[in-house]
Amino acid sequence: MNATDRTPADLLRSALAADPARPLVTFYDDATGERVELSVATFANWVAKTANLLQGDLAAEPGDRLALLLPAHWQTAVWLLACSSVGVVAEVGGDPADADLVVSGPDGLEAARACSGERIALALRPLGGRFPQPPEGFADYAVEVPGQGDRFAPFAPVDPEAPALVVDGTELTSAQLVARAREEAGALGLSAGSRLLTGGSYDAWKGLAAGLYAPLAAGASVILCRHLDRLDAEGLAKRVASERATTTAV
Repeated sequence: MNATDRTPADLLRSALAADPARPLVTFYDDATGERVELSVATFANWVAKTANLLQGDLAAEPGDRLALLLPAHWQTAVWLLACSSVGVVAEVGGDPADADLVVSGPDGLEAARACSGERIALALRPLGGRFPQPPEGFADYAVEVPGQGDRFAPFAPVDPEAPALVVDGTELTSAQLVARAREEAGALGLSAGSRLLTGGSYDAWKGLAAGLYAPLAAGASVILCRHLDRLDAEGLAKRVASERATTTAV
């Protein structure tokens, strides 16, 4: 990737310029049987739409804090890069009461109600489906995002030295996040074209790095598996083979 990239959004732009058609995120949910594959271009389109929702409809500004109450999921990865694109600080598992906005899956809705700002809910259904009945007090992401623009331009440039991510009690600036992502990519043996299969949680840096940032920094791709513990050893071996995974972090 480009050595001058200093924010996660920079990394995504470089990936898009290098090879927009290659896979970036392949997502499995072994509780539902869902499989979704997103190319760099498709992922970047979701990020642009979500960033436009954040900056436009939700009036989020650089430095705002967003409590992210979502599991390891392809839509969580989209939200993390959308926050980076706007300059919003993504607090993974953050306290909604202290946040300017909250984004929650079905399991976090009650806790998310403590946020006095904008509240977005994700059903986390296959193919990005909406809630059958929208949760009261929340905007349904699947309803709000399709009409957003396919290109995104921030109102103000994102400062690489400003806070970007809080995970497991550690706050990282964009520049620190990119530097650590590159370090993790090296530690995992990732290079351009690598495919990393992981079942890690997004609640800690190691899971976030393997599940998104390190592959993005290396020009690699990730096979992100939710509920991987439901797969037996034979099933895991078949997936590694069928997805042509070059390394695993399970």
